[in-house]
Amino acid sequence: MTIINTGGTFNKRYDPVSGELFVPEDNLAIESIVARFTYPLVLKGMIFKDSLQMNADDRTMLGEELAALSDPVVVIVHGTDTMDLSAEYLASLALNKVVVLTGAMVPYSIDPVEATANLSMAIGFVKAAEHKGVYICMQGIAVAHNQVKKNRETGKFERV
Repeated sequence: MTIINTGGTFNKRYDPVSGELFVPEDNLAIESIVARFTYPLVLKGMIFKDSLQMNADDRTMLGEELAALSDPVVVIVHGTDTMDLSAEYLASLALNKVVVLTGAMVPYSIDPVEATANLSMAIGFVKAAEHKGVYICMQGIAVAHNQVKKNRETGKFERV
Protein backbone atom coordinates (compact mmCIF):
# COMPACT_ATOMS: atom_id res chain seq x y z
CA MET A 1 0.00 0.00 0.00
CA THR A 2 1.13 3.52 -0.76
CA ILE A 3 0.18 6.69 1.10
CA ILE A 4 0.68 9.97 -0.75
CA ASN A 5 0.78 13.02 1.49
CA THR A 6 -0.11 16.32 -0.19
CA GLY A 7 -0.38 18.48 2.94
CA GLY A 8 -3.61 20.07 4.08
CA THR A 9 -4.85 20.78 7.58
CA PHE A 10 -4.07 17.17 8.56
CA ASN A 11 -0.35 18.08 8.56
CA LYS A 12 -0.44 21.69 9.78
CA ARG A 13 1.70 22.80 12.70
CA TYR A 14 1.83 25.99 14.73
CA ASP A 15 4.71 28.41 14.14
CA PRO A 16 5.33 30.21 17.45
CA VAL A 17 7.26 33.02 15.72
CA SER A 18 4.56 33.98 13.19
CA GLY A 19 1.68 32.80 15.35
CA GLU A 20 0.19 30.95 12.36
CA LEU A 21 -0.44 27.41 11.25
CA PHE A 22 1.62 26.23 8.28
CA VAL A 23 1.87 23.12 6.12
CA PRO A 24 5.34 21.65 6.70
CA GLU A 25 7.25 19.94 3.92
CA ASP A 26 7.47 16.64 5.77
CA ASN A 27 5.42 13.57 6.62
CA LEU A 28 5.76 13.76 10.41
CA ALA A 29 2.03 13.54 11.23
CA ILE A 30 1.51 10.47 9.06
CA GLU A 31 4.76 8.87 10.19
CA SER A 32 3.59 9.27 13.79
CA ILE A 33 0.36 7.43 13.03
CA VAL A 34 1.70 4.60 10.85
CA ALA A 35 4.62 3.89 13.20
CA ARG A 36 2.12 1.83 15.19
CA PHE A 37 1.02 -0.27 12.21
CA THR A 38 2.42 -3.75 11.62
CA TYR A 39 2.03 -4.05 7.85
CA PRO A 40 4.32 -2.54 5.25
CA LEU A 41 3.50 0.63 3.38
CA VAL A 42 5.25 3.24 1.32
CA LEU A 43 4.87 6.90 2.25
CA LYS A 44 5.52 9.60 -0.32
CA GLY A 45 5.21 13.33 0.33
CA MET A 46 4.59 15.86 -2.41
CA ILE A 47 2.96 19.25 -3.03
CA PHE A 48 2.74 20.13 0.72
CA LYS A 49 0.03 22.77 0.40
CA ASP A 50 -3.22 23.79 1.98
CA SER A 51 -5.78 22.49 -0.50
CA LEU A 52 -7.09 26.03 -1.11
CA GLN A 53 -3.69 26.74 -2.69
CA MET A 54 -3.73 23.65 -4.91
CA ASN A 55 -4.17 24.28 -8.61
CA ALA A 56 -4.54 22.35 -11.85
CA ASP A 57 -0.77 21.86 -12.13
CA ASP A 58 -0.70 20.30 -8.65
CA ARG A 59 -3.55 17.96 -9.56
CA THR A 60 -1.79 16.99 -12.78
CA MET A 61 1.40 16.23 -10.82
CA LEU A 62 -0.62 14.15 -8.34
CA GLY A 63 -2.28 12.27 -11.19
CA GLU A 64 1.05 11.57 -12.86
CA GLU A 65 2.48 10.26 -9.58
CA LEU A 66 -0.55 8.07 -9.05
CA ALA A 67 -0.39 6.70 -12.60
CA ALA A 68 3.31 5.89 -12.23
CA LEU A 69 2.79 3.83 -9.08
CA SER A 70 2.63 0.08 -9.55
CA ASP A 71 0.66 -0.20 -6.32
CA PRO A 72 -3.05 -0.91 -7.00
CA VAL A 73 -4.21 0.61 -3.67
CA VAL A 74 -3.36 4.16 -2.63
CA VAL A 75 -4.45 6.49 0.17
CA ILE A 76 -4.02 10.21 -0.43
CA VAL A 77 -3.90 12.62 2.52
CA HIS A 78 -5.34 15.85 1.16
CA GLY A 79 -6.77 19.11 2.42
CA THR A 80 -10.52 19.02 2.84
CA ASP A 81 -11.49 22.24 1.04
CA THR A 82 -10.69 20.99 -2.47
CA MET A 83 -10.56 17.25 -1.84
CA ASP A 84 -13.61 16.81 -4.06
CA LEU A 85 -11.95 18.63 -6.98
CA SER A 86 -8.85 16.45 -6.79
CA ALA A 87 -10.96 13.30 -6.43
CA GLU A 88 -13.00 14.26 -9.51
CA TYR A 89 -9.84 14.89 -11.51
CA LEU A 90 -8.24 11.61 -10.42
CA ALA A 91 -11.44 9.71 -11.26
CA SER A 92 -11.35 11.22 -14.77
CA LEU A 93 -8.00 9.48 -15.32
CA ALA A 94 -9.73 6.08 -15.02
CA LEU A 95 -6.71 4.45 -13.45
CA ASN A 96 -6.99 0.78 -12.60
CA LYS A 97 -6.57 1.41 -8.86
CA VAL A 98 -8.44 1.88 -5.63
CA VAL A 99 -7.72 5.42 -4.46
CA VAL A 100 -9.02 6.83 -1.19
CA LEU A 101 -8.66 10.49 -0.24
CA THR A 102 -8.77 11.48 3.40
CA GLY A 103 -7.82 14.45 5.53
CA ALA A 104 -8.70 16.20 8.76
CA MET A 105 -10.59 19.28 9.86
CA VAL A 106 -8.22 19.75 12.83
CA PRO A 107 -4.42 19.40 12.52
CA TYR A 108 -2.88 16.21 13.92
CA SER A 109 -0.47 18.43 15.88
CA ILE A 110 -3.37 20.05 17.76
CA ASP A 111 -5.61 17.01 18.29
CA PRO A 112 -4.46 13.69 16.81
CA VAL A 113 -7.78 11.87 17.23
CA GLU A 114 -9.61 12.85 14.02
CA ALA A 115 -6.58 12.62 11.75
CA THR A 116 -5.66 9.21 13.16
CA ALA A 117 -9.24 7.93 12.86
CA ASN A 118 -9.65 9.19 9.29
CA LEU A 119 -6.32 7.79 8.09
CA SER A 120 -6.89 4.46 9.82
CA MET A 121 -10.37 4.16 8.34
CA ALA A 122 -9.09 5.09 4.87
CA ILE A 123 -6.38 2.43 5.08
CA GLY A 124 -8.88 -0.21 6.17
CA PHE A 125 -11.31 0.82 3.45
CA VAL A 126 -8.73 0.80 0.65
CA LYS A 127 -7.56 -2.67 1.67
CA ALA A 128 -11.11 -4.04 1.66
CA ALA A 129 -12.52 -2.21 -1.38
CA GLU A 130 -13.88 -4.59 -3.99
CA HIS A 131 -14.10 -2.13 -6.89
CA LYS A 132 -11.51 0.11 -8.52
CA GLY A 133 -12.28 3.81 -8.31
CA VAL A 134 -11.79 6.99 -6.33
CA TYR A 135 -13.31 7.29 -2.88
CA ILE A 136 -13.42 9.81 -0.06
CA CYS A 137 -13.14 8.67 3.53
CA MET A 138 -13.91 11.34 6.13
CA GLN A 139 -15.56 11.42 9.54
CA GLY A 140 -16.89 7.86 9.40
CA ILE A 141 -18.10 8.07 5.79
CA ALA A 142 -16.32 6.04 3.09
CA VAL A 143 -18.04 6.24 -0.29
CA ALA A 144 -17.41 6.96 -3.96
CA HIS A 145 -15.97 10.45 -4.41
CA ASN A 146 -19.15 11.81 -5.98
CA GLN A 147 -21.35 10.65 -3.11
CA VAL A 148 -19.94 12.92 -0.41
CA LYS A 149 -19.38 16.67 -0.03
CA LYS A 150 -17.98 18.93 2.64
CA ASN A 151 -20.68 21.05 4.21
CA ARG A 152 -18.82 24.31 4.80
CA GLU A 153 -21.51 25.65 7.14
CA THR A 154 -21.33 22.73 9.56
CA GLY A 155 -17.70 21.72 8.95
CA LYS A 156 -18.76 18.13 8.33
CA PHE A 157 -18.70 15.72 5.42
CA GLU A 158 -22.11 14.48 4.33
CA ARG A 159 -23.41 11.93 1.88
CA VAL A 160 -25.15 13.45 -1.15
